[in-house]
Amino acid sequence: MMSTTLRFGPELRRLRVEAGLTLTEFSVALNYNKGHISKVERGERSASPELARRCDAFLGADGELQRLVTQPETDSDSGTAESPAGPSRWLVGRRAVLSAGTGALIDLGLKLGSQALSSADDPLLPSFRMQFDQLRKLGQSTAPKVLLPLLETQTRMIAGLAADARSVSRAPALLLASRFAEFTGWMAQEAGDSDAALGWTGEAAELARAGGDPYLGSYALVRRALVTMYGGDAAGTVSLARRAQSSELPPRIRGLAAQREAQGHALVGNEVECLRSLDRARELLTGDDARNGAEPVIGTSHVSDPAAMSTGWCLHDLGRPKAAAEVLDREYRRLPPHALRTRARYGFRRSLAHAASGEVEHACAIAGDLLEVMPAVPSATVNSDVRRLARELSRFRSSRAVRDLQPALARVLAPAHD
Repeated sequence: MMSTTLRFGPELRRLRVEAGLTLTEFSVALNYNKGHISKVERGERSASPELARRCDAFLGADGELQRLVTQPETDSDSGTAESPAGPSRWLVGRRAVLSAGTGALIDLGLKLGSQALSSADDPLLPSFRMQFDQLRKLGQSTAPKVLLPLLETQTRMIAGLAADARSVSRAPALLLASRFAEFTGWMAQEAGDSDAALGWTGEAAELARAGGDPYLGSYALVRRALVTMYGGDAAGTVSLARRAQSSELPPRIRGLAAQREAQGHALVGNEVECLRSLDRARELLTGDDARNGAEPVIGTSHVSDPAAMSTGWCLHDLGRPKAAAEVLDREYRRLPPHALRTRARYGFRRSLAHAASGEVEHACAIAGDLLEVMPAVPSATVNSDVRRLARELSRFRSSRAVRDLQPALARVLAPAHD
């Protein structure tokens, strides 16, 4: 039986001929070298996932071409979706936390989720709450490895405070500890430690349940789906995101889950399901007033329209770089100047979309500015797009802008040494 790699070339040629396109017309439309496309069709060259996405979108193949160059994903609620087994170096003292949480639930019942932090109950809690906001802001301009020890310490400290607190302030302390744990997981992922990211995310869910919040555990599924998305596991991403969209959950969590599901569908070129999920995310997140609440906002606090930004992200993965660049340009201008980490995340995706559209000099100009700040905010997740950008630009080696950018790209992608 012919391998999927060998089947790609003949299938691509069949679809191109059916569309009435010459090789020259097709290569110009894709911003690819005609000789390269010819060799791919003849099976002399392998197609990259980027090329497959673009061919899929242009020829309306509904993900079929992309499936021929990617390995089938297993349905994952697999090991990557769960916290690692055995003793964990990020646990915060589960027995004390859970016993504290059980007492809080008995004492306060259903009021726990809305309990405000009061300095009269425990003067430390407002200080920790302010510190959380400051650390989250600091995370936009600081290396994650610098913040992680402090975040881990503060999470354990607040969980310990909850265990010893009077019942009226125990639940708010547990809920705040859960937010510290969730943010610690995100910084661990940015540092490139997916196991720690999943472990801390699991701890965040347990702390929230102990504090009377049944919802953050579902948001943990969205965070876990982010790990699988960056790992290229489309099926796992969709599966986890769908589990976080039950009707009893708050609209913000369901909306963030729907946009993550859309990103999973985009990875395999399923445009219909991707756009359907984005519509659902847009509906759920429209009018979202999470930023006006007393508690820290769930998910990004710097992207004003998460569904719109995700639309630009997905359009690139669906092989529609020009449309992606238009959306990302517009949404990028709305990001606050101080949010360096967020600007790097979406800025490199924006540069990638412009490069894929053939706007090489503009792509290099965007990336050049971002590469200057990357040493201050290194990110394992952003680096995945930096690597894709380097591969995309390698097709334009004759461009002076590309040659000038190569040393800075190489420095960011070079392995870190302790």
